[in-house]
Amino acid sequence: MALLQISEPGQSTEPHQHRLAVGIDLGTTNSLVASVRSGEVQTLPDGDGNHLLPSVVRYLKDGVEVGAVAAQHAIVDPMNTIVSVKRFMGRGISDLRLLGNKLPYHFVDEGMVVPRIHTSGGDVSATEVSAEILKALKSRAVKTLGGELQGAVITVPAYFDEAQRQATKDAASLAGLNVLRLLNEPTAAAVAYGLDSGQEGVIAVYDLGGGTFDISILRLNHGVFEVLATGGDSALGGDDFDHAIAEWILQQAGYQGDPDPSLVRLLMHASRRAKEDLSVKAETEISIDTDEIQWHGALSCDQMNRLIEPLVRKTLMSCRRALRDADINNEDISEVVMVGGSTRVPHVRNKVGEFFECEPLVSIDPDKVVAIGAALQADVLVGNKSDEDMLLLDIIPLSLGIETMGGLSEKIIQRNTPIPVSRAQDFTTYKDGQTAMAVHVVQGERELVSDCRSLAHFELRGFPPQVAGAPRIRVTFQVDADGLLSVHAREENSGTEASVDVKPSYGLTDDEIETMLRASMEHAEEDMRARTLREEQVEAERVVEALDSAIKADGELLTEDELNSISARREQLVEAKTGDDPALIKQAISELETACEDFVARRMNTSIRKAMKGHSIGEYATEDESK
Repeated sequence: MALLQISEPGQSTEPHQHRLAVGIDLGTTNSLVASVRSGEVQTLPDGDGNHLLPSVVRYLKDGVEVGAVAAQHAIVDPMNTIVSVKRFMGRGISDLRLLGNKLPYHFVDEGMVVPRIHTSGGDVSATEVSAEILKALKSRAVKTLGGELQGAVITVPAYFDEAQRQATKDAASLAGLNVLRLLNEPTAAAVAYGLDSGQEGVIAVYDLGGGTFDISILRLNHGVFEVLATGGDSALGGDDFDHAIAEWILQQAGYQGDPDPSLVRLLMHASRRAKEDLSVKAETEISIDTDEIQWHGALSCDQMNRLIEPLVRKTLMSCRRALRDADINNEDISEVVMVGGSTRVPHVRNKVGEFFECEPLVSIDPDKVVAIGAALQADVLVGNKSDEDMLLLDIIPLSLGIETMGGLSEKIIQRNTPIPVSRAQDFTTYKDGQTAMAVHVVQGERELVSDCRSLAHFELRGFPPQVAGAPRIRVTFQVDADGLLSVHAREENSGTEASVDVKPSYGLTDDEIETMLRASMEHAEEDMRARTLREEQVEAERVVEALDSAIKADGELLTEDELNSISARREQLVEAKTGDDPALIKQAISELETACEDFVARRMNTSIRKAMKGHSIGEYATEDESK
């Protein structure tokens, strides 16, 4: 007996079929889990009533501690207690070394691309550490909601690259979570504010957490959340405020040399406490008393503002770029949403308010707003609520494309394109008899591949040999809702296929992204000249190769004078091709083609005569009529 489907997947379930789903804010300093319960979205507390779970994991010889109990040992056992692990996600060992003495860990360097931290409980990667945090949040949710979870939406900074996003998904898999979607943190905040406050228009979401910064410009209209532009720094946050204060303390104390891991943790703890105090007070006392350093003094709010000013200014530079990318001005922004615990610092709120010329929104707890938005989206994706009321359109930060002849970058998906997205483009072969094609996937805004970042290589092999230009190879780029890329190539005539999922072990640093965007604007004219030159050089190579092949096959059709004339033009083209004047190359191509016109005509006539030999025109006419 066949079953007749009467409802589509994703349609609302009956009350007794309510599916359990959560939104998780996997933060640098603290993490949260939220869910929609009885129509109300709320963050879930632990047994002691604490909603925030410190993103701290301590490894012991016989077990693992997560959260507040682990944080208590951050100073006394720094080598085994991992904090701010989000900053390590998707990073290579070389990236982490750039942070210098800010990391009191022993990294295992055995030629592995993915760095591992040596602890008493074994060597662990950032993905495994994050998985422990997610396990703790999952356990809290299962206990509170009273059932197994059907799925989770996990938030990530908008500027997380493919590697960082993939590392986050891998951590969720290790934790036993079904990831419905990776949602950009600013977009999650827009969901929370848009649905809660009924906001419409263009808004800016300023998200400054413990270790990451995002700025997103979004248009909210009738439930559609469209990201117009995004920017940020996945290695800038409140931790850096703490580092600045810690370095100031060392200077005041006259300390020389590199502090040991325990002292680093003690200084960071004291700095964080001072920063929090100065959010509500004008001055705070700081006392450091160890074998290495004894210092007691006061830190004023004005002094802290001076220490963190360069970091705040850096975030505003990203805001300025995002506005430019969205092609809007400050006055077009109707609201500014503040997200992240570090936005509690008064100096940050004041500077952001001055920049956007409006009072920022802080009505929803900045620590909870991202988790709340994620929970609302999870409720939709798991099927408890119709998705007709809400549409999310995230974007990709940098263009994606492939390398073409001459080392040129052909962009298939432009930056700031809403995701999920699929784009395809047709290509063909360069040489006769070609049976394979190498596909080089690149990311960036420059015209030459050498100025872009290489993402992946794969080959399409085994399609039938044909004359150059005959094969039709369709290359399809797909970016899913999580921002992860897959590339598929298919030779349409034969059906031969090949594909690759782009999962680099570590990806673009934020400085690289910034540099690539700036370089694309600064070198736009230069890049276009370089592209024009390379296109003409490639065309010249094609013409020369085709000519050589034709002369080899039918050179007897030419007189000696004609052959000498064509050869002279060929040499002129070869010489012009080595230069840097595209107009000269184009002229040389034109002159060679003119010199070859009679030769081309004779070859065509010869080919026709060969094909017609032993046949009459009447035969072909009869065949056409029968068809």
